[in-house]
Amino acid sequence: MRRKEFLQLSAMGLGALILPGMPSFGREVTPQELLDGGMDVSTKKQLADVALAAAKAKGATYTDVRIGRYLNQFITTREKKVQNVANTESFGVGIRVIADGCWGFAASYKVTKEDVANTAQRAVAVAKANAKVKAGVVQLVPQKGYGEVSWKTPIEKNAFEVPIKEKVDLLLQVNSIAMDGGASFINSAILAVDEQKYFASSDGSYIDQDIHRIYPFFNVTKIDKASGKFDTRRSLSSPVGMGYEYLTATDADKVQGVTTRYKGRYDMLEDVKNATNDVAQKLTAKSVEPGKYDLILDPSHLWLTIHESVAHPTELDRVLGYEANYAGTSFLTLEKLRSKNFQFGSKQVNIVADKLQPGSLGAVGYDDEGVGTKQWDIIKDGVLVNFQAIRDQAHILGLKESQGCCYSQSWSDVQFQRMPNISLQPGKEPLTPDDMIKNVEKGVYIIGDGSFSIDQQRYNFQFGGQTFYEIKNGKIVGMLKDVAYQANTQEFWNSCAAVADKSDYRLGGAFNDGKGQPAQSNAVSHGSATTRFNGVNVINTARKI
Repeated sequence: MRRKEFLQLSAMGLGALILPGMPSFGREVTPQELLDGGMDVSTKKQLADVALAAAKAKGATYTDVRIGRYLNQFITTREKKVQNVANTESFGVGIRVIADGCWGFAASYKVTKEDVANTAQRAVAVAKANAKVKAGVVQLVPQKGYGEVSWKTPIEKNAFEVPIKEKVDLLLQVNSIAMDGGASFINSAILAVDEQKYFASSDGSYIDQDIHRIYPFFNVTKIDKASGKFDTRRSLSSPVGMGYEYLTATDADKVQGVTTRYKGRYDMLEDVKNATNDVAQKLTAKSVEPGKYDLILDPSHLWLTIHESVAHPTELDRVLGYEANYAGTSFLTLEKLRSKNFQFGSKQVNIVADKLQPGSLGAVGYDDEGVGTKQWDIIKDGVLVNFQAIRDQAHILGLKESQGCCYSQSWSDVQFQRMPNISLQPGKEPLTPDDMIKNVEKGVYIIGDGSFSIDQQRYNFQFGGQTFYEIKNGKIVGMLKDVAYQANTQEFWNSCAAVADKSDYRLGGAFNDGKGQPAQSNAVSHGSATTRFNGVNVINTARKI
């Protein structure tokens, strides 16, 4: 391997370590190439029509074509040094068909008329081979064609247009603030993504989409030289479906409290200053006494609990057992849904699936099988009322249309059911986090997400966090450490006693929601306001059992 190739792969590999499960990055390009328009829409339509015709001629009864260009930029630093800058592009076509009642899929990085025709024919051949061992026939709910339409993330500033030097200067300033504040180590990064996706189908849709996402983050570590102990605090940023404007927070975007959190936009410099102070306090914090506590969970923490205990178990393919080999199935069953009275949580629990919310990672105009996106209830007043389904699953739930949550991480991977944004709705009555704390006699206030564990049916779990504060008689009295809480999903959500109002609602999320074989990553957000859970079992993670 030549040195240049090694350095390129190393730069991309660092991004993979930071974001486990992210798709392959393709070839390295210059920053200027990230701003190139790429193939024009009229050419994409011509190529799609070639593929549609070739598949139909070979016997396909349904075909969809995805021409995708996936752009990524990774900038990573540590202390006073830039570790890596990587700009990558992946471009190609994926074609999915139904022939003889079965799915077939093929993909190619060669995107000419001849190549897309050959790829379409290969997809049909795969479908016909599958049909020889089929257990049933694919049933698609109807989907009208939209004709020629487009959608773009409503960004104010394309992150790729911001000079790399400006981003590097910001990250090094973040690092400098941490080191000046007494941090032993600091690493920081900005990751930007642009998915340029063209979809066409035999239903008559030609959909062009331009989807932008960004994630600035850091991790601060401080070592107590006397004891040799160390602790960390990560940034309270969230990956979002926005442009570089995400990094321009004003006072209106800041939620003040024991530490500043953010909604809408993010102040990286203020957060690292607070994080450096927090991590110093964590080193001297009191170790928690195990027992039952009322928990006040900040949205920067609760998003992950929602993701693991609500979003994953309500994926229909997981409910049906299709995901048994990858992170398990689900304790929720079709019978629980059909009973129409399964009490998933308390009456304060209203969970909504949403592919429309501005600024969220899951916001798109159309999913990856050409369905216009929407919002729907999953949990209503604590009762399970729906799952997440796509076109070939909707009939199982008796739905007349797909819910629009089909996704593929790249042109080279087949699309399948992926979770939309799954969010806990804010309370309807005026209520702030401070109001909640006033009524807690013995509790823990948790900010930021941490390590977690959950069983194969998404039922029994344990969650940690970033920072923990002890509540006594309605007041925060100091920081705690070694905190994790344990529960099962139904018990936990039925202990939900109060949800703050919409003024406190914020998004968390991840670029790297993993699922499928071969594994794919999905970018998804989960929103909530600060929420109280009564009588939850808290353990001390430092004590041996």
